[in-house]
Amino acid sequence: MARKSNTTVEQVEQSDIISSRLEDLLTVHEVARRLRVDDTTVRRWIKNGVLEAITLPHKGKRQAYRIKQSTLEVLINNPVMLVEA
Repeated sequence: MARKSNTTVEQVEQSDIISSRLEDLLTVHEVARRLRVDDTTVRRWIKNGVLEAITLPHKGKRQAYRIKQSTLEVLINNPVMLVEA
């Protein structure tokens, strides 16, 4: 019985780790809202290399991306990057 309890605790801890990592990833729309720009602008920045993003597999018209929270914070703290691009 104790073994099942430990496994459950381990699974919960792993689930928490995965959840915290996913919370650090933002969608294109979330980034656009925070920067008060259009989604298309964020996608352009990603394609031009101004904004680093994770490319997800997709089926559809648009490529799916996720942007790390830390990447967005660097961009917000250094807006000169956007002006130069």
